[in-house]
Amino acid sequence: MADNQGPQGNYDPAGSTQMFRAFVDEGAPQSRQAAPAASSGPRIGLIVGIVAAVVVVAAVAWLALK
Repeated sequence: MADNQGPQGNYDPAGSTQMFRAFVDEGAPQSRQAAPAASSGPRIGLIVGIVAAVVVVAAVAWLALK
């Protein structure tokens, strides 16, 4: 079988983890500020979706019993 990871001495798994953590830490303050403002959006969409599903089920039931 071929070894596709390259030479063992050049790969640093901790380096990519450190870079990822730095990336997450950079974006954290912006996403925390935006989260409370956007939290009402998904709730409204969920409520509209549930109401639409109930209407569709009621219409199908009404047509089936008609």
